[in-house]
Amino acid sequence: MLQGHLFIENGRDLPDDLTPEEQQELENIRRRKQELLEDIQRLKNEIAEVTSEIENLGSTEERKNMQRNKQVAMGRKKFNMDPKKGIQFLIENDLLKNTSDDIAQFLYKGEGLNKTAIGDYLGERDDFNIKVLQAFVELHEFTDLNLVQALRQFLWSFRLPGEAQKIDRMMETFAQRYCHCNPGVFQSTDTCYILSFAIIMLNTSLHNPNVKDKPTVERFISMNRGINDGGDLPEDLLRNLYESIKNEPFKIPEDDGNDLTHTFFNPDREGWLLKLGGRVKTWKRRWFILTDNCLYYFEYTTDKEPRGIIPLENLSIKEVEDKKPNCFELFIPDSKDQVIKACKTEADGRVVEGNHTFYRISAPTAEEKEDWMKSIKAAISRDPFYEMLAARKKKVSSMKRH
Repeated sequence: MLQGHLFIENGRDLPDDLTPEEQQELENIRRRKQELLEDIQRLKNEIAEVTSEIENLGSTEERKNMQRNKQVAMGRKKFNMDPKKGIQFLIENDLLKNTSDDIAQFLYKGEGLNKTAIGDYLGERDDFNIKVLQAFVELHEFTDLNLVQALRQFLWSFRLPGEAQKIDRMMETFAQRYCHCNPGVFQSTDTCYILSFAIIMLNTSLHNPNVKDKPTVERFISMNRGINDGGDLPEDLLRNLYESIKNEPFKIPEDDGNDLTHTFFNPDREGWLLKLGGRVKTWKRRWFILTDNCLYYFEYTTDKEPRGIIPLENLSIKEVEDKKPNCFELFIPDSKDQVIKACKTEADGRVVEGNHTFYRISAPTAEEKEDWMKSIKAAISRDPFYEMLAARKKKVSSMKRH
């Protein structure tokens, strides 16, 4: 029996009245307890260290993700301003692989991308861009869709550029993909190509208010005779396509308007001009920017929103005499007193339709007037579809004869 023992925890010496065996046993207990306490402390330290590493790992991953998201957002912004530079930035920062498939996927998803910029990139004739275009079109699934349905899907994924050669490449690729997804519908991709343009032109003719002579279904059928490798397409097919467009026009993506930096980044021409008012015939100095087949004017060069937008489609330009020197005029040919389809921002911020039957503009010098007129003439949109369609029909006709 232990006599007069002390608590080992106190760390005091062992009592003198214990036998050597008892003293050794108590000493062993104290040593084991000390080792156990040290083990517990070591475990606590290890747990604290692991917990700290996990927390640091989480915050590091979070920081990496935040940094990556910032770089992706920067890449999208750069793409919207200059598509090639944007793609290059994303590749250099390992956010995009330098392959046609990866870039096509990026454009197809289109998150945060301006659809005009997508169209510009896809339309480039560089060999690599053509591969991206092909990969992009192959991401579209057209199986069991009629041609109008397929065109609705395709033309919503980007905005067609204005250059005829770019449009030709894109529509050729579309026709090949549609025929691949729907074998047997058309005799050749040429047939699909021609009919696609006929549908796009039909959409414009039926739904553009400036087109007074609306084509009938009979005229649509007639204009597409003989395009199926010399044969006629089924009349029911053409009637269904016509009715689909008549009932619902194409939704063509516009510039989203949220990124004016892109819209006015690389204008065809810009500078100060005088503009004659619509209702009140006073001359006002405005900063004009010519870009994307539109003429924008601002009160100040620092304004973020234009005071007015004049789409140049269907307009003509001519030199005119006025008390003001160096004048020229935008007008609708063969249409007297018709208001030009334009818009302007009122002083209270409301956006309203313009009230000009013509726009009279005065340049500071005769040389600037000539330069502006030349630039505007080049920018006034000519529908390139007609020339391209005529060339393709000629090709089909030639193949038939041979």
